Amino acid sequence: MSERDSGAGAGTGTGTGTGTAEPRGSRVDVATGAFVAHRNLLFTVAYEMLGSAADAEDVLQETWLRWADVDPGTVRNPRAYLVRITTRQALARLRTLARRKESYVGPWLPEPLLTAPDVAEDVELADSVSMAMLLVLETLTPTERAVFVLREVFGVEYDEIAEAVGKSLAAVRQITHRARAHVAARRPRGTVSAAETHAVLEAFRQAVDTGDLRGLLGILAPDVVFLGDGGGIAQAAPEPVVGAGRVAPLAAGLRRFGAAALRPALVNGCPALVLRLDGRVDTVLALRIADGRVTGLYAVRNPEKLSRMDQEIALRR
Repeated sequence: MSERDSGAGAGTGTGTGTGTAEPRGSRVDVATGAFVAHRNLLFTVAYEMLGSAADAEDVLQETWLRWADVDPGTVRNPRAYLVRITTRQALARLRTLARRKESYVGPWLPEPLLTAPDVAEDVELADSVSMAMLLVLETLTPTERAVFVLREVFGVEYDEIAEAVGKSLAAVRQITHRARAHVAARRPRGTVSAAETHAVLEAFRQAVDTGDLRGLLGILAPDVVFLGDGGGIAQAAPEPVVGAGRVAPLAAGLRRFGAAALRPALVNGCPALVLRLDGRVDTVLALRIADGRVTGLYAVRNPEKLSRMDQEIALRR
């Protein structure tokens, strides 16, 4: 079934029934208005599926090209139609990303985004785009990831998801169940309050600022994991570093840059630390927190992934 077929008729769209052709310019204005109205949502869908803002932007370009060729008068639900196109394009892009990651130098981390406070206020959205959750989503198959994101994050109906991923309704329900169990087994247990997150982040920052190795050992979970993403361009640990005894000295080494260089920021809807050197972003350090301790440290240093840290990105559900 084509994208046009799946968006018209008895499903998500219907003909106008007037028999009068709408002027081309008017159609373009309506199509543009609908796309702009849902653009932030579409970007969020693509980003959660890909973990890459650059690739998400490419997916949006492809979505627009297909949407611009559709008569909006034949589409009953533009939001659902656009989400479906975006999902299909993102699934195709995931295959390209998989090949790219096979040759990636060192650990691969999602591209961090500087986000507005309203993202953090939406607890479910903030959790879904957090660095920790995006890494969990990386362990799903492309179809599982698409189904999980659409259903669990955006509340898309099963029949719409089935059309978007090209599966039967029964198959989508099975995939949802499987993906949900997979994610539940790997995501942090329980909900971490904003107050607890800020407290742990500030304690970590102060310990780094003072070079308090014992303090860091108290903040880091015994099995804490450090991942550094330099992409073969910036220096970073080539392999995951596991254990508080090994991670603490790495964190303490940030002291040499000075407290002023390491500033708190909202990254992917969660409190994080951003290291700026000579006015440019050098490192984004995201934390995964559970039971009052840091269980994961994710340092993105690949400069190709830091271009969107100078302006806030709007994410929507």
